[in-house]
Amino acid sequence: MRLTWIQPEDLVGHEMRQAAEDGRDASAVARVWADAGGSPAPARAGASETPADGKLRSTALRLLDELALLPCPLAADEPTELAALKAACPDWPEPRGRGSSGEAHARTGLRERLEAAWLGRAAGCLLGKPVEKLPLHGIREIARATGNWPLDDWFTQTGLPADLARRMPWNRRSASTSLAENIDGMPEDDDLNYPLLGLLLLQRHGHGFTSADVASLWLDELPAGRTFTAERIAYRNLLDGLIPPETGRRHNPFREWIGALIRADVFGWTNPGDPATAAELAWRDATLSHTGNGVYGEMFAAAVIAEAASGDAPDALACLRTGLRVVPARSRLARAVTFGIEAALAEPTGTAAGFEAVVDRVHGEYGHHHWVHVLPNAALLAAALTHAGGDFTGSICRAVSGGLDTDSVAATAGSVAGLLAGSPGALPSRWTGPLKNRLATGVSGFDGTGFDALARLTCDLALPRPATDRQETPLP
Repeated sequence: MRLTWIQPEDLVGHEMRQAAEDGRDASAVARVWADAGGSPAPARAGASETPADGKLRSTALRLLDELALLPCPLAADEPTELAALKAACPDWPEPRGRGSSGEAHARTGLRERLEAAWLGRAAGCLLGKPVEKLPLHGIREIARATGNWPLDDWFTQTGLPADLARRMPWNRRSASTSLAENIDGMPEDDDLNYPLLGLLLLQRHGHGFTSADVASLWLDELPAGRTFTAERIAYRNLLDGLIPPETGRRHNPFREWIGALIRADVFGWTNPGDPATAAELAWRDATLSHTGNGVYGEMFAAAVIAEAASGDAPDALACLRTGLRVVPARSRLARAVTFGIEAALAEPTGTAAGFEAVVDRVHGEYGHHHWVHVLPNAALLAAALTHAGGDFTGSICRAVSGGLDTDSVAATAGSVAGLLAGSPGALPSRWTGPLKNRLATGVSGFDGTGFDALARLTCDLALPRPATDRQETPLP
């Protein structure tokens, strides 16, 4: 049995890669690791093929500790502690007071916007599921071969040449539920499970929840086998007796990957027009499993979604610029989002076909990162929403056509575009009809729930009780 995303001998290569990205000099560690017979990080999979012996595993654990002690030249520009993070954001938005006229305006029509957001998140995720983990050229080959390029519809096996299907196989776990010919409701996916867990979190603890409350919820409701990358490391650290934020730091080379960003929606949905509060709630959630740019990814997405949920956001670009206000200005995440926006604005045609050149620019700038890292995915998200102008079909199709973490980026793009559309009826039925108003999930109490019911519940949670001073709750 080979556990993914957790074995020390696999983590060393990923941590050396992370060190190269944040400017730490890991050359001495790399020499020791190579001399010991260690392997580089698995390129796309979660585990290397060959198990390590006890000696190599012990060396891996020692080297992970050494890597953690290397000074990072970017630390001052990319803090994780909230006060320092806010100080690095010169345009941090003012929180909106509860009961204000602005809040009352944001709640007008909110339930319909939230239903469109839930549907949009599901449709975007489902569109990207069958091609998750495929390289960009494989996605393009498949779409072209089936007459679906520029991407404008669900993927299909119909008309796909057999040799191409062998060379570029669908995502094994998703193909049976996510191709045009077999979609029957929304299948389970972590990109939908985490928003459901967010609802449970707010039901149990209100908007004054702590990171420890998130940890307790995971231990109660989230099987370890349903976690990946940084979340799986945080889960292991909890079971080792660590508490947040140390759970996100120790032996966690995935701490700046996309896992926290996909957990942002509920904090934005339930704070319409209040990106500052949405970002702070996202910070409490993210620091269980992430640091630095990984945390900023969730804060950024929460603020974008909160602005889009307000009901008066003029366009997707305005929402993205609001999201940048809660991201340290000198951080790599801010640069990645800005790069995605500028690449999209510079593309002269504004057409779906023209977006291919935008994607090539994103991959040229950020393709050296792992395909699940937050930086390339945030750049692609910003590019897709900007280039499509928030149009629903354009947003989710551009997101998936960019490769990388296809289902996750398109899920967030769909959430934002759904909010901007304003109601379920404003979304094309070819995307919402196959969902059949039914969501499959292993999160207790939600299997088979309709998106209309989820919207009502989310809307109810958008009237939070005021946050109070609370003690960290003990973990079970």
